[in-house]
Amino acid sequence: MESAPFHHDLVQLQAAWNRTYDALAAEPRPTANTALRRRLLMLSARLWWHPFWSGPGRMPAALPELRSQARALDAQR
Repeated sequence: MESAPFHHDLVQLQAAWNRTYDALAAEPRPTANTALRRRLLMLSARLWWHPFWSGPGRMPAALPELRSQARALDAQR
């Protein structure tokens, strides 16, 4: 099966979202809890409204593949 052709900035956004979520979940009460929550909300909105999703044939069902590509991007770093 061929991977979905995600825009590079969309994959980077998802990777940033993953890192922020992981940082928020790492400790029960991280010192930057409010800042991390705000960042997560901002990244969520940017992911949701990214122009990629408005193209023809683009479905939310592609989200698992996007998340997989974002994890692969982080693993390369």
